[in-house]
Amino acid sequence: MKKLIECVPNFSEGRNTGIVEEIIDEVRKIEGITILDYSSDKDHNRTVLTMIGSPERIKEAAINSARKAAELIDMSKHEGAHPRMGATDVIPFTPVAHVTIEECIEVAKEVGAEIGNWEIPVYLYEDAATTPDRKNLASVRKGQYEGFFEKINKEEWKPDFGPQAMNAKSGCTAVGVRVPLVAYNINLDTPDVEIADKIAKKVRHLGGGLVYVKAIGLKLEERNQTQVSMNLVNYEKTAIYQAFEMVKIEAKRYGANVVGSEVIGTVPMKSLLDAAEYYLQIENFSMEQILEKRLLDEQ
Repeated sequence: MKKLIECVPNFSEGRNTGIVEEIIDEVRKIEGITILDYSSDKDHNRTVLTMIGSPERIKEAAINSARKAAELIDMSKHEGAHPRMGATDVIPFTPVAHVTIEECIEVAKEVGAEIGNWEIPVYLYEDAATTPDRKNLASVRKGQYEGFFEKINKEEWKPDFGPQAMNAKSGCTAVGVRVPLVAYNINLDTPDVEIADKIAKKVRHLGGGLVYVKAIGLKLEERNQTQVSMNLVNYEKTAIYQAFEMVKIEAKRYGANVVGSEVIGTVPMKSLLDAAEYYLQIENFSMEQILEKRLLDEQ
């Protein structure tokens, strides 16, 4: 049985396509790695890559792409709407087939140790976290690149790998292990980022909103719009349609409207089918009714 791990590294570059392609090329060179998706956002100034492969190959791909990002991206010049702390900002690993969480954690530690050898501070998060304070990525990344020059000097924020000193060019990196999540963003017709931020605070779990939802408000300069950017960390317990409807409800109090939404990277089929079933009011629907799934099952 073939072991498969998904890896979704986020790089702090979404405007220079030449740099993005050089980073992705490092993955293209590795036999046995499948690139499922990669997309860049100019406002976020960020690229999200989704790839899948065996534990050894995925480890190689994560290391090689992170090395190229460290070479090409200068964080001291980086500007973007999305929170970030490093050239390779985060590297999450997710078990896909015949791989345990524990095996993914070992891969994460090996990748983190290698990046630490390049004088880049590395923090393990989510299921790979070494302390409870580091389980939540938002807690690790708080302060972002600029704030880490002071934050990293505190004993409780000593890196898991690498030096206890901020790397001015490459920043620092979070490497973790998690279950599949849905990265889902909703765009609003208001340019006022304070409105988007207020909505995000109401929607996210920390603000008393939906369980398993993390959310922030961002400005989309090119569109003159704002965005509620969310991670649904358990789409089976908090569905996409629930997040969508709550953002719509909260937007109304400020006279704002939803003008579109987007999924970043890949998503589990069931997460979108749940939304389709809800909005179409389909009764007694089953995954077995999906033609493509039946065909794949027969292979």
